[in-house]
Amino acid sequence: MHTPYAAIDLGASSGRVMTAQVTPDTLTLTESHRFPNRPTRTPDGLHWDILGLYTGILDGLRASGPVCSLGIDSWAVDHGLLDADGALLGNPFHYRDTRTDHAAEQVWASVPQEELYAATGIQYAPFNTLYQLAAARDTAQLRAARRLLLIPDLLTYWLTGQQGTELTNASTTQLIDPRTGDWAHGIAERAGVDLGLFAPLRRPGDPAGELLPHVLDETGLTGPVPVTTVASHDTASAVAAVPATEEHFAYICTGTWSLAGLELDAPVLTEESRAANFTNELGIDGTVRYLRNIMGLWLLQECQRTWRDADLAELLDGAARSTPLRSVVDAGDPAFLAPGGMPERIAAACRATGQPEPRTRAETTRCILDSLALAHRRAVADAARLADRPVDVVHIVGGGARNDLLCRLTADACGLPVVAGPPEAAALGNVLVQARAQGDIGDRAAMRRLVARTQELTRYEPRGRRAEWDAAAARVTTP
Repeated sequence: MHTPYAAIDLGASSGRVMTAQVTPDTLTLTESHRFPNRPTRTPDGLHWDILGLYTGILDGLRASGPVCSLGIDSWAVDHGLLDADGALLGNPFHYRDTRTDHAAEQVWASVPQEELYAATGIQYAPFNTLYQLAAARDTAQLRAARRLLLIPDLLTYWLTGQQGTELTNASTTQLIDPRTGDWAHGIAERAGVDLGLFAPLRRPGDPAGELLPHVLDETGLTGPVPVTTVASHDTASAVAAVPATEEHFAYICTGTWSLAGLELDAPVLTEESRAANFTNELGIDGTVRYLRNIMGLWLLQECQRTWRDADLAELLDGAARSTPLRSVVDAGDPAFLAPGGMPERIAAACRATGQPEPRTRAETTRCILDSLALAHRRAVADAARLADRPVDVVHIVGGGARNDLLCRLTADACGLPVVAGPPEAAALGNVLVQARAQGDIGDRAAMRRLVARTQELTRYEPRGRRAEWDAAAARVTTP
């Protein structure tokens, strides 16, 4: 075995540094260090603790020992602004901050949303980078900014001193043309965005520099240690590691969010697609991640935060014994985006649609999981229809692959087999792109075959309850 690869994988609630051995027949992943990712509210809004994350990365690299390469992936859209000297101008805002609530209307006044979608293919979400820039338009911070770096690019800059903008993450800014893989210059100009703020585009597999001398000293590593550009949007990395051996598959990347859709060769930019709020984000090798954002396990995470002492295993056991499909909500409803009071908001949504309110924690948990399965069903069916592509199997990757009940319910709701795993798909996709850049693994199909051969997967067959799911779907207002 040669020196391992390191994946720095940052999620909305935690970060981790993983090491991996990769050969054409071997793929093993070991966690070196895991650390919390806790947003902080200050008088001007909700922020990421970016310095805490950077410290966690350094601690993780120190715990990893020698590595032959490393790469960083994280969530999308958020960014840091740098001044002319390369210094960070304040902690990056969190995408759940409310300052963008009405920013979209400012952009649409210059670029109608139909034209914006036809040019960029990105779904409407109030936190898209384009709308964050609109919200910051008259701020002293943006006036002083000379560079904008998305979160993985900012951390890569601190590690290497080199600046770049990775394409899969850049595609979520709503400033990239998915047909060309380049900036949508006309859209940016009309929206008042200076594309000179962005560093040159990089693609997965491109070199991103080497660890700086003081980083080597801090981590105890011996240089040179190259940093490889990976698919730095964590969903793009996760999709790269979907263990699909079939042609017609759908995927659901589950965690704080559920991202459900298809991998395509070209974007779907129709008005019908826009109305269904599907997004065309870029993946590795010029692919398109055609998907819908669903609130995901955020709903349950927020309930657990309210309940404080809630044990997840007990909640899931109670949910499994609760009445199926008693009450369901629209798990894609933006009303659930903000933190706080989630059990009450779920109960209110049930009440508003004439359904029984969940009375216990177990019933609330069952409502969430049934609702997520319904949202998964809608997204997979809508993606197949809008892209005119059949789906034979659904792959669930990410943290939700460990949730046996959610996987079973998704198979039942979709009426399709579900293959669950791997749960650490983003980290695996991260290291596989590095390994491919080094020549240790072949093409995308070979990457997926390796994941399918080496990782523990669980298959769930649907149990034929279509009429029950049809009736439940009728109680939810679809997007």
